[in-house]
Amino acid sequence: MSLKDKLLSSYIAFEDHLEDDSPIHDLRNEAIKVFEANGFPSKKDEAWKYTSLNSLLKNDYSIFPGKEGNIEFKDVKKYFLHDVDTYKVVFVDGVYSSFLSETTHDKIDVCLMSSALNKPKYKPVIEAYFNKVAKNESLTSLNTAFVKEGAYIHIPKHKEVEKPIEIINFSTGNEAAIMLQPRNLIVVGENAHVQIIERHQSLSKNAVLTNSVTEIFAEKRAYIDYYKIQNDSPSASLIDNTYIAQEESSNCRVHTFSFGGHITRNNLNFYQNGEHCDSTLKGITILEEKQHVDHNTLVNHIAPNCESHQDYKGIFDENSTGVFNGKVIVEKEAQKTDAFQQNNNILISDKATINAKPQLEIFADDVKCSHGCTIGQLDEEAMFYLRSRGIGVKEARALLMYAFANTVLESVKIPELKGRINKLIANKIGVSLGFDM
Repeated sequence: MSLKDKLLSSYIAFEDHLEDDSPIHDLRNEAIKVFEANGFPSKKDEAWKYTSLNSLLKNDYSIFPGKEGNIEFKDVKKYFLHDVDTYKVVFVDGVYSSFLSETTHDKIDVCLMSSALNKPKYKPVIEAYFNKVAKNESLTSLNTAFVKEGAYIHIPKHKEVEKPIEIINFSTGNEAAIMLQPRNLIVVGENAHVQIIERHQSLSKNAVLTNSVTEIFAEKRAYIDYYKIQNDSPSASLIDNTYIAQEESSNCRVHTFSFGGHITRNNLNFYQNGEHCDSTLKGITILEEKQHVDHNTLVNHIAPNCESHQDYKGIFDENSTGVFNGKVIVEKEAQKTDAFQQNNNILISDKATINAKPQLEIFADDVKCSHGCTIGQLDEEAMFYLRSRGIGVKEARALLMYAFANTVLESVKIPELKGRINKLIANKIGVSLGFDM
């Protein structure tokens, strides 16, 4: 039985256990029909031209994990931002872990999607926001059909969350192969501020396929600082679908750090619905072996007087493959738009591959838009300069790579997280550097 057929048959059993009065009952049924009609994307789809899921679909995934795996905090402490106090929403094999989590309902809601879907007090927010910005495409629809658990974050207007929020999904390896489909809903009210860190982490060598969907809504003058940490095992694959709707004068920043995993696909979509919106998309990718990361970004400038800034850096070694498919759309009404898009890549190995496709679609006539892409190797003259001053080859390469990535790192606003990312990069490069960036 193919994975598609298994999912379709599993949905029937899944639906039998649902309450008919669920606020998203009809939405689930519509979503599974979309997935049934379209199936998994293939290289025949233009947006998936450089990324094949065939190797992932051969596994016999468990769709509904039997039970939560046992995890002790000391075993996973290194995956948390433990040197600073945070709220935590933690899932183990798709099941909420109250032991590892720290949620709150004190003036803000940092809790569970399952609670939001089933308790009447959350119904107005669910009806107003759930699935309102997510695309009606195959994998997002599959997630919608099976939505059960994830993070629910609601920050009322004029609230500034005093500490970061961590959303972490662990897989233990209790199943030979497992498919997880977390669903996150984040609503940030007018003039509210929040910092969020998201991570998916496998704790074994067993196959994991995560199909994640996150919807983020930024109301007027809201400020959202979002960080995605992707440093998983070679047996774990992630399809991350993030949709962000911005209203007037909101500021949303997403940093994506892709350092590990088998196949990673990041679909990051911004929709600027109000004037004076500011969108920032930054990423660092460092790959080796046969790892594959595909960044697919969209910034849709719908209203006038808005800005967007994209800056993605990639370092590729051995047989790794990188993809950057970035699109900026400027609608006819979006006059005075200022959009910047840049993708720079370094190939360390002759066998590494990068496929880059920056795109601009401009229908307005009073805009300032630019895009660019570079693919090259480390500067030999800079290497010679460093070597001539007594710096070893390995350290010289590391210094140049750090300098290359600095434009992304310098905008990380959580000092403890910035230090953690520095260590991850040093580990990927294989050196220990005695400074912080």
